[in-house]
Amino acid sequence: MAMINESLAGDFILVGFSDNPQLEKILFAVVLISYLLTLVGNTAIILISYLDPMLHTPMYYFLTHLSFVDLCFTTSIAPQLLWNLHGPYKTISPTGCAIQLYVSLALGSTECVLLAVMAFDRYAAVCRPLHYATVMHSRLCQSLVGMAWLSGVGNTLIQSTITLRLPRCGNRRIYHFICEVPAMVKLACVNIHANEVQLFMASLVLLLLPLTLILISYGCIAQAVMRIRSAQAWRKALGTCGSHLLVVTLFYGTITAVYIQPNSSYAHSQGKFITLLYTVVTPTLNPLIYTLRNKDVKGALKRLVQKDRAQQSEKL
Repeated sequence: MAMINESLAGDFILVGFSDNPQLEKILFAVVLISYLLTLVGNTAIILISYLDPMLHTPMYYFLTHLSFVDLCFTTSIAPQLLWNLHGPYKTISPTGCAIQLYVSLALGSTECVLLAVMAFDRYAAVCRPLHYATVMHSRLCQSLVGMAWLSGVGNTLIQSTITLRLPRCGNRRIYHFICEVPAMVKLACVNIHANEVQLFMASLVLLLLPLTLILISYGCIAQAVMRIRSAQAWRKALGTCGSHLLVVTLFYGTITAVYIQPNSSYAHSQGKFITLLYTVVTPTLNPLIYTLRNKDVKGALKRLVQKDRAQQSEKL
């Protein structure tokens, strides 16, 4: 406990993008717009999935949790980032840094596993269509979602606690715009080789293992689709999996570039912009991808609007 108190003494300085003030003005506008769209888009998906009985299916049950994770994930980062981009003071309190570290890592890890769970759901829908309702029963869906959340919480309790216990000898300049494990580890004034190995191993488990399961699921889906002769069935299968596959590509394509790479390049501006993509931009694009490419969501939104208009007409 004494080591944690010592490591959190004094506010941290988030260097971020401060080497280019003009760029910060542009980033402020981009982050603000992205954050507002994230709030609106993900909240809309959660409400639509809850209000429309036709969307009470495993796929939208998982999508609701994904939207909630994205909503909270961005909220744990964007407000502090906007404050630092707008004002001259680019600091974060020790408590705020610890909270951001624990919460963002938990949500990011949860999303990694949740995307793998959604890939399994798509595999069951395409490869086991006749047994889909039996396989993806409510208890299994709840267990899979619970596993995703528990893995995220467990990972952050281990990773964040170990990171915060490292002695920093007064080092408070974080060469990043958020309190993230790789950047925080760099502040330690002791040999961090063991911590870097441990972080790399954790990244393998929570990044590459779910990604491998996703690739296996889509490999089986591809084999099943290749055997389909009906053009309509082809379009239905691709429509069912296309949105999820695009979300997986955006999320894993950015986050793996940060966590599975040489540590020496992490503090470079390229790493910061990649982090900005998966923490702010990707959660904005996810609801757009699912609404623009998904007829079920469009149909549900249309039904809700028509129902609301009908209720307004009855009142008049």
